[in-house]
Amino acid sequence: MLAGRLGDVEQNDNSAWLPGDAESTRVVERVARFQPADTVPAIVVYDRSGGVTAADLAKARADADAFRGVEGVEGAPQGPVPSEDGQAIQTVVQVHKDRTGWEGIGKVVDALTEVGERDAGGLGFHVTGPAGQASDSIKAFGGGGGLTAITATVVVLILLLTYRSPVLPLLPLLTAGAALVTSEAVIYVLARNAGLTVNKQTGFILTVLVFGAATDYALLLTSRYREELRRHEDRHEAMARALRRSGPAIVASAATVAVSLTLLMLATLNSTQGLGPACAVGVLVGLLAMTTLMPALLVVCGRWIFWPTTPSYDATPAGAATDGLWARVGAAVAGRPRLVWAGTALVLGVMTLGMFALRADGLAGKDQFTGRPQTVVGEEISARHFPAGSGDPVYVVAKADAAREVRDALSGVPGVARVAAPVVKGGEALVLGELRDDPSSTAAMRAVERARAAVHRVEGARAQVGGTTAVLLDTREAADRDSAAIIPIVLVVVFLVLALLLRAVVAPLLLMATVVLSFGAAMGVSALVFRHVFHFAGEEASFPLLAFVFLVALGIDYNIFLVTRVREEALRHGTRRGALTGLSATGGVITSAGVVLAGTFAAMASLPLVFAAELGFAVAFGVLLDTLVVRSVLVTALTLDVGRWMWWPSALFHRPDTPGGEPAKPAPEPALRSS
Repeated sequence: MLAGRLGDVEQNDNSAWLPGDAESTRVVERVARFQPADTVPAIVVYDRSGGVTAADLAKARADADAFRGVEGVEGAPQGPVPSEDGQAIQTVVQVHKDRTGWEGIGKVVDALTEVGERDAGGLGFHVTGPAGQASDSIKAFGGGGGLTAITATVVVLILLLTYRSPVLPLLPLLTAGAALVTSEAVIYVLARNAGLTVNKQTGFILTVLVFGAATDYALLLTSRYREELRRHEDRHEAMARALRRSGPAIVASAATVAVSLTLLMLATLNSTQGLGPACAVGVLVGLLAMTTLMPALLVVCGRWIFWPTTPSYDATPAGAATDGLWARVGAAVAGRPRLVWAGTALVLGVMTLGMFALRADGLAGKDQFTGRPQTVVGEEISARHFPAGSGDPVYVVAKADAAREVRDALSGVPGVARVAAPVVKGGEALVLGELRDDPSSTAAMRAVERARAAVHRVEGARAQVGGTTAVLLDTREAADRDSAAIIPIVLVVVFLVLALLLRAVVAPLLLMATVVLSFGAAMGVSALVFRHVFHFAGEEASFPLLAFVFLVALGIDYNIFLVTRVREEALRHGTRRGALTGLSATGGVITSAGVVLAGTFAAMASLPLVFAAELGFAVAFGVLLDTLVVRSVLVTALTLDVGRWMWWPSALFHRPDTPGGEPAKPAPEPALRSS
């Protein structure tokens, strides 16, 4: 019941995502005395291919009167105003936004559309501007139920191929679904009582992350359980050993992801600040479900759950597999490990050069969608027939006695088309400026930067610049600051988790280096694909930071899964043999886990949003690259080349490998007390 109420606490208003000390946020507070602070403009555009007629203008006037009766419309609409070329008509309507932001705006825009399309007689009708963009965005995010269904379908298909069992995939799917619902309930409580900021973006990322990460943990546990069922007749003992063997890797993996995501709380951008803890909750609940509910279900169901490839008990089990795909890969890498890792690193480094094509300075309104919704079409029509910034002005608030100087300073700013006369109330003045460019474009943001520099120079004016464009500019600057501050901290924390897990220094440093190189390669390829294949205009300002956290935290997972098994085998057989045995034993399950996680993030492409498509592609490609190349080739080659130095300064470092790969004194396998 609580999970179903998560939408009640979402805050989707752009300005609510910003920190309280952002200039555009302070303008919202100061401008409240001049007009309602909780409104955004809806720009209504009419057009007819042969030119609008007198009857069309009459309909636009009648619609403007009808708009005043729509619940959520504030004040009298401005217009209708015909374009100079006689091809279009424009009306600006102020729309109330409540705490839910987009949700309420979407309903108002739907009501405006119903009025405008009634008895249109072939007259084109479109709602654009900030309200139109918000409405189409909420409809795009509104496919959240569809995203969950697509994600679940992807997981089931991959698990069917992995397990080759028609029944077994149901257990991780049900457990991941329970984890998702539980995490949504916890997040709702935190948002309602602890001030956590959540929005639609949080919701869809949470879905794919919980399904992907939780299923990864299930794959690792189930693989080890099946292995232990061949060694132990009692399935309870087999599960106990499977949990003890795989538990540290699963816990370390979840801890790495959760801690990395929690560090996003250090962000100044409220949307990023809230996303981190929410997703961390999802990962931790997924961990709890996969180490309690999932083992219980597996044990209760018994061996038949693996049908038709049911694992049977073998009193004299064979040793580690020496054949199979991953054993052959290991043998190939072992031939010349130094050449392999150096060549692989060089190729990844070349792929990293594509990052120069990355343009993470925000997306214009028309570039935020993969298709052409109403707001994009309306914006294009409006730009052809009206000044680009009409209906969505720049707000400048200053002291009343400096109003004229501020107006003159704003008028002289390149990129500002027109400036209205100041409106004075209670010792403060409001000056509205119209931009020459689309308010959500990079050119408009540069104009706002120049406007701020100009009005700030007016001595004693206390002038501040706000509005839609200023919000986008402040969002971009906050995202840049967050990336510079958080990325180094994430690297340090991940290193410490690895050092504690492996009781070493060299191995964590090498693993960190491989993951960072993998991240750079994934971002480089993604940037080129975005430019030259998908033809996207750019990336959101928060994209690099989110991609980094997801790729580094999730990418290190597979290194954890591999290296913990390598260390376990190295205790018995030496580092070099342990590296090959670990790769052979974990290659299949880690590859399956990577494919599952990549598939869940790829499902984000079902949302018609450029941000979702870009983040989904980058994480999916990066996870596959890390799983298939970095973990299997680069890390294995490094381990073979570095040898026992991987474990410096732990006790394992002091146990040299023999030429045959056997240590001088093999460690006995610790006994497991019966429960």
